[in-house]
Amino acid sequence: MHRGLIGFLAAAILCGLAASFAGGAAAQGLINVRMLSAPLANELVGQAVANCAQKGYAVTAVVVDLDGVRQAMLRGDGAPIHTVDFAYNKAYSAATLTLARKEDSTKAVAERMSKNPASTLPATPPPHITYAAGGVTITAGGTAIGAIGVSGAPGGNFDDACARAGIAKIQDRLK
Repeated sequence: MHRGLIGFLAAAILCGLAASFAGGAAAQGLINVRMLSAPLANELVGQAVANCAQKGYAVTAVVVDLDGVRQAMLRGDGAPIHTVDFAYNKAYSAATLTLARKEDSTKAVAERMSKNPASTLPATPPPHITYAAGGVTITAGGTAIGAIGVSGAPGGNFDDACARAGIAKIQDRLK
């Protein structure tokens, strides 16, 4: 009889804990993540590459989500192979470095750092981090949803301009 009571109490406690955990998970809910659709991400890289091509620049454009995962990439005609990695690094950096300080691009990060160099920069930056201009945060309704990186123009300011021109072409669908 004593074992039966202990078994019953143990079962009751376990059921209570299970209900508590289940209730806690339900109370916390799901995290909703907004990101570009595949067709819109592909259109964005196409617009950025086309904008640079009109100016005579052979570039690569990469779109990433906020985790830095590639969503779309387009290497323009004649763009050097190294632009693939540089464009990704710019997009990754814009997606992961700019949010904490509400900056909108790797260009903004570089400008801030040039005025007030950080004293805690590692001697070797983490993988895929760059402070080169050409990575721009993509926002929808004032919230960051990803980033685009462009590489291959004759300077980061031109890469940045092509990225922004691409975003401007799809801006009306980022609501």
